[in-house]
Amino acid sequence: MPRKRILITGAAGFLGSHLCDRFIKEDYHVIGMDNLITGDLRNIEHLFKLDNFEFYHHDVSNFVHVPGELHYILHFASPASPIDYLKIPIQTLKVGSLGTHNLLGLALAKGARMLIASTSEVYGDPSVNPQPEEYWGNVNPVGPRGVYDEAKRFQEAMTMAYHTYHGLETRIVRIFNTYGPRMRLNDGRVLPAFIGQALRGESLTMFGDGSQTRSFCYVDDLIEGIYRLLFSDYPHPVNIGNPDEITIRQFGEEIIKLTGTDQQMISLPLPTDDPKQRRPDITKAKALLGWEPKVSRSEGLKITYEYFKSLPQDLVEKVEHKDFKHYTR
Repeated sequence: MPRKRILITGAAGFLGSHLCDRFIKEDYHVIGMDNLITGDLRNIEHLFKLDNFEFYHHDVSNFVHVPGELHYILHFASPASPIDYLKIPIQTLKVGSLGTHNLLGLALAKGARMLIASTSEVYGDPSVNPQPEEYWGNVNPVGPRGVYDEAKRFQEAMTMAYHTYHGLETRIVRIFNTYGPRMRLNDGRVLPAFIGQALRGESLTMFGDGSQTRSFCYVDDLIEGIYRLLFSDYPHPVNIGNPDEITIRQFGEEIIKLTGTDQQMISLPLPTDDPKQRRPDITKAKALLGWEPKVSRSEGLKITYEYFKSLPQDLVEKVEHKDFKHYTR
């Protein structure tokens, strides 16, 4: 029986590469696509020798053509960190709008089921905690985070329009803070920022007094949730994340303890529209998918720290320190 074929966009990125691994393991024919604007081929180079993996160097904001049958599309192409979408705001908006439109059209033409990667950023700086899928959010569309937040909100609206108007099989995952191997040290998100600073012997920089909260989900747990959602029959958004909430200050202290360093934590001004709290309500994921996170933060952080320690020294040192004066996720 021929393998089912799946297209994964953003395949060379953090989450995209782990999804490629999962579907290769499940014996799919995986077609990876990435324009490499933030992705890294080193994340998927171990797959190039396989006969059930192929790679297209392509920007999905342009017309997308994939020959042959296509059964599933996972749309994970997008800058996903503050530093990235501050540097490339137009591309961020285009991949969420034009890219999503192109891929929905491809899914319709191929009769494929499509899952899009949305994010907890659709909730903005929430006035509700934890955030359920029914919460509509508190987003500033013209603030510095607006290019990412609104790209994802539009992406959800476009996907639901294709579902309701065309009857297209669609799924929407709202991803909360995720961490693990293959994250980039210089992408500005709080976990790699802290670990990178610890590895370089620098003080850990938090914003404000560090009382804002985040909830960190290990990548293997997230991938399992996405896998289950794809094969569910639920077309509406589903939160996937770890509801174990922690303040940024407490998290920094955990990193200092983990790395065995004695750095201080220093405070920088709180950035514009930085969310004060972030915690998923995963009631739907539990009920619909039978999913909840399994990996504890202490266990996941150990694995992630060992990964970062194994990186070549030039990758650790090449971080542009000035970027950390921006906000983190």
